[in-house]
Amino acid sequence: MNPTIGRIVHYTLDAGDVQLVSETRRSTAGVIGAPRGNSVSVGDVYPMLITRVWDGGKPNPDAMVNGQVFLDGNDSLWVTSVKVGEGPRTFSWPTRG
Repeated sequence: MNPTIGRIVHYTLDAGDVQLVSETRRSTAGVIGAPRGNSVSVGDVYPMLITRVWDGGKPNPDAMVNGQVFLDGNDSLWVTSVKVGEGPRTFSWPTRG
């Protein structure tokens, strides 16, 4: 499958993602409307909406993408230059039911 803008895929968090989310939530704790949600861990998988595809203008199943990762809270995480794959800091296609 070729990644395209607007597709929803599964994103796996890495240590940097976890640190950024945790620090952001901690530093804004108590502020009205501040980001909050359930804790995150390396390897957690969340839905990601693809916002940009770096495919050089041609369909490419291995293209890198940018996207918004929807966390289990009132916040999201913007990630850039992510490749399809397995493991932390990659995206994968949801399985069909």
